[in-house]
Order: sequence, then structure tokens, then C-alpha cells
Amino acid sequence: MLQTVDATAAKAYLLDLQAQIVRTLERLDGGSFQTDEWHKAEHEPLGGMGITRILEGGALLERAGVGFSHVTGQKLPPSASATRPELAGRGFEAMGVSLVLHPRNPHVPTVHMNVRLFLARAAGVADVWWIGGGMDLTPYYGVVEDAVHFHATCKRALDPHGAALYPRFKAWCDEYFFLKHRNEARGIGGIFFDDYHEGGFESAFAMQRSVGDHFLEAYVPILERRREQPYSEAERHWQAYRRGRYVEFNLVYDRGTLFGLQSGGRAESILMSMPPVVRWSYRHTPQPGSAEAALLLDFLPRRDWLA
Repeated sequence: MLQTVDATAAKAYLLDLQAQIVRTLERLDGGSFQTDEWHKAEHEPLGGMGITRILEGGALLERAGVGFSHVTGQKLPPSASATRPELAGRGFEAMGVSLVLHPRNPHVPTVHMNVRLFLARAAGVADVWWIGGGMDLTPYYGVVEDAVHFHATCKRALDPHGAALYPRFKAWCDEYFFLKHRNEARGIGGIFFDDYHEGGFESAFAMQRSVGDHFLEAYVPILERRREQPYSEAERHWQAYRRGRYVEFNLVYDRGTLFGLQSGGRAESILMSMPPVVRWSYRHTPQPGSAEAALLLDFLPRRDWLA
């Protein structure tokens, strides 16, 4: 854990990952991402910079946000030290790429991915570092082929770094992306990890790079298979209703959202993950036997997609 952290290499990788993903999405959508580079002065609660890349109203992507940030602060917010209370009060440095893609077609799933590096600092003691990240899929209409492909790609990303990582991070993802107040999963999961520092920095960073590098392989084939599928206004309404669950999770449970808001981060960039069109319906119940009911009964309950 005391191994030297190469923050320069980590930042270079993250910026390149952001650029690569944006180029691919622009090719698929045909639209262009806006680039919003922002800076926060060191005397503010949160100092540093970021590059928010966002596409809204695209032919394929109704809203897509791919953000990079590199920030410092004088005191870790509660969300960052919740699992490590001994670090409360330390200064910190954090960098990462985070993305959420909300396609227009309800048959194309929403997807989330992030990779991040944290360093906690205090005078007279060694830095404490860890990495976190993962990716998860939120379909509105479940397709077994897509779920299997997504999870199989996540497993391929992790297997070279340890056969035990995929089942461990898959279970962690199922547990994390769960709306306790609804007793319901947000989607069909994927992988999630946090506070990870096993094997030293070089080993952990290599695993994190593999996760980032496999994102397009995990998602783009699904997007291309479903993008031309016809849909009705009723299916758009179901998509908007299920997007409400996405909003609930992000505002109530998501550690990244809470960290950004608690630390005085840039709200516009933190909340770019929100869907552009969303609705809530009181006690909405799908028709028995419908594709909407199948999502709730067959896809959201935890299962081993690779069995």
C-alpha cells in the first residue's frame, strides 16, 4: 500500500480514455460532443480542474456525458471516509473518468462506467491511496443475449488479474446498485469495486485500465444490435418511468454523486448523469406477461448471467 503512486501516468491514461470513448460515440451517433473545461481555484472548498464532454439531443444518444475531473481538497467528505473512518479529516486528491449514456431508443440500455484514483494525505504520514470503478447496464427491455455479452466482457477484463475478481466484483455491483427503499435492483449489474489497493499500485492500476479499456467492447455491440429496433410511445413512457429509478439511486445512494456534492464540486458536471426525460407514476404495474413485467420478474432479480 506504500508503493509509489504514478499520478501522472494515471491522469494521462484517463484523459486518453475519455477522448477515445467520445470519438467512438460521435461516430456512432453522428453528432458532436460539447467540451466544457472548468477550473476551480485552490482557495475554494474543492480545487482543481475537469473536462466535461456532453452530447444532448443526438439521433442515437438522447443524453451522453463523459467527464474527467482532477480535484484536491482539504478534508475528505463523509462519503469518501465512510468505510475508512481513520482517514476522516485528511486532505485528498482524486481523479477519474465517469460516464452515463442515455440512448433515445428504449430498447437500447442505459449504461454507466467510471474509473477513479484517490489519495488521502496528512502531514507526517504516508499517503493512502485506492482505486475504484466498474460498469453496469440498465435495460428497459431485457434481452438475455445482451446481458450475457455485457457480463462476459466484464469477466474478460478482470480474469487476467485474478479469477476471483469477477464473481467478487459482480456480487459487489449487485449489492451496491440496489434501491433499498424499493427492494429492487437498478439494472442487471456488471462489476463494481472501491477502496481497492491489492497487489500494489502497478497491479491495481493495470486492472483498472483493463476495465476502462473493455467498456466499448462491452457496450457498443449491444447498442448497434438494438439501435434500429422500432418502438412505440408506450415504450418511451416505460423508459421514462424506469429512468425515475435511475434518478432515485443517484440522488439517494450513489457515492460518487454524494462525494461531489459534499466536497463542493461542480454541480453541473456531477448531475450530467441525470436522464433528460423522466416520469414517475403512482404504483405503476405492468400488464402480466408483458415485456415490461418480464424486466421486473426475470432480469432485475440477481442471477448468474454466465451460468
